[in-house]
Amino acid sequence: MMTIPAPGVRLSDDLDDPQAVPYFLWDAPSTVGELRERLRRAPGPERAQLLGRILREARDTDVWRFTTPREVVELWAEVSRHLGTRRAFWEFLLGRWRRLGLDERA
Repeated sequence: MMTIPAPGVRLSDDLDDPQAVPYFLWDAPSTVGELRERLRRAPGPERAQLLGRILREARDTDVWRFTTPREVVELWAEVSRHLGTRRAFWEFLLGRWRRLGLDERA
């Protein structure tokens, strides 16, 4: 199924540009800078929802531009409820990292 961004919004995969609207915020556009600020200031439940949205919608390699594996593990109980069908992917990945001892260094 193709996703359609909000009218008049130009999505970008340039996650270094604070003025760019990330491709994964297609349905609730805000800039990279605004997203980073919200992640920095948001209270717990809102932060978990934002992180869940990033894990659900962004490419897995782009997720780490906004969070760390350690933070995802620490907030897993709150974040995981926002993942939808991507939850199984993240459970697999984090479980694999745990078995390899990689999550301790994150």
